[in-house]
Amino acid sequence: MHLERVGPYLWRISQDAGRGMRVPGLVVADDRLIESIRSDASLQQIANGATLPGIVRAAMAMPDIHQGYGLPVGGVVATDARQGVVSPGAIGFDINCGVRLLATSLRAADIAGRMEALVDSLYDAIPTGVGSRSELTLDSRALDDVLERGAGWAVSAGYGVRQDLARIESDGCLTGAVARSVSDRARERGRRQLGTLGSGNHFLEIQTVDAVYDERAAEKLGVSAGALTVMIHTGSRGLGHQVCTDYLDVTGRALRRYGITVPDRQLACAPAESDEGREYLGAMRAAANFAFANRQVLTHWAREVLERSLGIGSRQLDMRVVYDVAHNIAKEEDHDVDGVRRRLLVHRKGATRAFPGQPVLVPGDMGRYSYLLIGTEVAMRETFGSTCHGAGRLMSRTAAVKAARGRKIGEELRQRGVLARARGHDALAEEMPEAYKDVEDVVDVVHRFGISTRVARLKPLAVIKG
Repeated sequence: MHLERVGPYLWRISQDAGRGMRVPGLVVADDRLIESIRSDASLQQIANGATLPGIVRAAMAMPDIHQGYGLPVGGVVATDARQGVVSPGAIGFDINCGVRLLATSLRAADIAGRMEALVDSLYDAIPTGVGSRSELTLDSRALDDVLERGAGWAVSAGYGVRQDLARIESDGCLTGAVARSVSDRARERGRRQLGTLGSGNHFLEIQTVDAVYDERAAEKLGVSAGALTVMIHTGSRGLGHQVCTDYLDVTGRALRRYGITVPDRQLACAPAESDEGREYLGAMRAAANFAFANRQVLTHWAREVLERSLGIGSRQLDMRVVYDVAHNIAKEEDHDVDGVRRRLLVHRKGATRAFPGQPVLVPGDMGRYSYLLIGTEVAMRETFGSTCHGAGRLMSRTAAVKAARGRKIGEELRQRGVLARARGHDALAEEMPEAYKDVEDVVDVVHRFGISTRVARLKPLAVIKG
């Protein structure tokens, strides 16, 4: 597979008809990051993604790319919304795994002495870990409402305020969600998981605005240097995972029916306009709405914990949504392709939408930084309005646990000024800073390439993990 440099921050995988590639692959990276990208199978997976029927322009990868299921995490694939396919493996298992940033009127320095009690209160109040269950139990009718209304259901049920919805991608609800397309098994897995953080790289983090790069944009978004912020990273939990599992089976059976050949069955797909494609899209959108509602419930509970732990009222806390972005999702969007406006189905797997002026949230690891960026017109021209979604893994979770053997990751983080709480013996080891690329390197590339630009840097102070 031939990889050639075509710009300071852009690399091309040549289109190879022998491999079935319909378009080339494009990778956004610099010299340092491209070396780590070469170390796993992610470039091969991008080439595989370029074989999907109806794909336009190129299969793309952001600088946080790493090997995943089917398409690599950090991949972007756009297919014709009418003549192309939809692929669950090009979206991922944790549908609408996403990030929400909350700003407050508090200064981090003012509550430094109460941080330990605050993180303990959050850890006690918010369910974390594999299979964690919420105090909420949804009956069938309520679950249908969550799946079809998303964050709007949560607000109407008293979890948050109406103003929250205006600062969420798609107002916290994807239209076209079909609750009946979600299997009984998926529904059962989600019935007790609304308002849970989950495990793996999901977290709730207390941060401070460590640096501001764009004063005007920061002021508009309501963040300022030294302010206390909260970041929430989680998705659709077991419900979304089951939706993906179910429809990988459905689309796998559909391959022969529609005469589709893919080099990797993890990229099983179906025409977007077929019965199978429409059913999956309805279920995927429903799972995405569950994730929006999940982050909304967690926002409400985080507000309550901060008010109670710090002994202040909601007006004094003034915790407001800066923005909420989705990863692992497919959305119908209009884009210019070779001078023609076309309706596309943009699969973003571990990638963030970066439309002009839209806030972009890029979480890092527990020991370094996260970033607030803003989308650009360049992203619309170059990457279907997409950018990176995080730091990107350097080590598998198994490798990270092995590398952390004999170390006390919690104590190491404390020495960096970060208080950490986690369930499970290996939870912190799996997510230790060395397991990830330096998010500063990733953000530097997308900033210099121009697909999203820096607004502020956020430093972790305390984190709860699954």
